[in-house]
Amino acid sequence: MNPTGTPHPRTPWHLWAVGALGLLWNAYGAMDYFLSKTQGDVYLRSVGMSQAQIDHFHAMPAWMTAVWAVGVWGAVLGTVLLLLRRRLAAPVFLASLLAFVMSLVHAYAIDPLPESNSPAMMGMQAVILTGCLLFVWYAQAQSKSGVLR
Repeated sequence: MNPTGTPHPRTPWHLWAVGALGLLWNAYGAMDYFLSKTQGDVYLRSVGMSQAQIDHFHAMPAWMTAVWAVGVWGAVLGTVLLLLRRRLAAPVFLASLLAFVMSLVHAYAIDPLPESNSPAMMGMQAVILTGCLLFVWYAQAQSKSGVLR
């Protein structure tokens, strides 16, 4: 029951589907972050980064590392909160989205990464942005409908 005395809506099947997809989707970002931090250059080379890109990565300011962490781990936390049916999922997903947008501004306008304007890289960024937007929208919609409490 919610504070007004009416029962909470049942958990719709799509929340579990979106949550499972979200865990898979955001686990990749978490794995990338973790391996970048723990295996360093070996991992970065294994994903196809050039030496110029690796050098640029190491020169990234600490505040951008923090932004990256908020984006990645916020998305993971948002997904867990969604699966737990917590309203906090929506603002956590929004914080993750804002962090991703900040990283895009940094990567394309403030301090462009060498070779970052390839169609493949820009396409990947567009897919990630779309995913972030969809998770924010979904969590907000489920919160408004009363599924998230």
